[in-house]
Amino acid sequence: MNSIRRFSFVAAVALGLASTATHAQTYPGKPIRWIAPFPPGGGTDVISRTLAQKLTEAWGQQVIVENRPGSGGTIGLAAAVKSPADGYNIVLGQLANVAIAPGLYAKLPYDPVKDLTPVTLVLSAPLILVAHPSLPARNTKELLALARAKPDAITFGSPGNGTTGHLAAEMIKSATGVKMTHVPYKGASPAITGLLGGEIAIYVSSIPPALPMMKAGRLKALGVTSAKRTATLPDVPTISESGVPGYEVTNWYGVMLPAGVSKDLVSRLNTEIARILRLPEVRQRFQGEGGDVAPNTPEQFAAFIKSEIAKWDKAIKASGAKVD
Repeated sequence: MNSIRRFSFVAAVALGLASTATHAQTYPGKPIRWIAPFPPGGGTDVISRTLAQKLTEAWGQQVIVENRPGSGGTIGLAAAVKSPADGYNIVLGQLANVAIAPGLYAKLPYDPVKDLTPVTLVLSAPLILVAHPSLPARNTKELLALARAKPDAITFGSPGNGTTGHLAAEMIKSATGVKMTHVPYKGASPAITGLLGGEIAIYVSSIPPALPMMKAGRLKALGVTSAKRTATLPDVPTISESGVPGYEVTNWYGVMLPAGVSKDLVSRLNTEIARILRLPEVRQRFQGEGGDVAPNTPEQFAAFIKSEIAKWDKAIKASGAKVD
């Protein structure tokens, strides 16, 4: 009897492995849904549609982008988590809804570590600290000197409490001990408008929307948030080299799947997206979003996510930011 049971167990395992292997070989056998957790037109949407188109061309199956915006990208990620773990539901996660949201929301409908399977990092994009031309500071070091001389006199805007721009500025305050006054706006566009109008002195922005205004002399760059200078603005020093050693903030995007997808499918998707990211036209397109492609292994991406969650949780607690 024991022999029969052992045989049945071994046979079941063998059938399961055979089924998984067959599924990986025939994948994809139907259209794939790609969830973009932000509205059309933004960086998340551009990256999603570029990769979806290239996957469609490579596999001969439609990869259909579905925009599911709301609540800082958490609605789209929650929708992905609830989807079947069959490889036919892909989501583009990013800094906001993967690393910042766990420390910001009291009740998050998912655990990004337990409920999602990392596939690969796609893009890492630095932000830029910009100022109104009237501010008498040419770089971050001079900004800090002004802030120390007049505590709370310098105002910094953000798209809202707990946003990347808000927390990036709070990290400068925490690292240096300077005091500046936060002015939250309802979105990035109103914040930039406020900066252009002189309502606020400084703002941490993504590079693409700030670049035209910098070239026109309507804003000035004080420093980039990455560890190294960016090729887009090689003459602009990093914040790290200008008075805040070790400072590094990048907005990033990565491909993820619901937890439980087989390793074979994760590996296949990782290999294909890495190939696409090496294409010259894709690299050039993504550089237009202000960053560089950064494919890695699922294991490396998983470790990166854990380190980012810890980093931003610390920043959120230091700032006192909360979102109900």
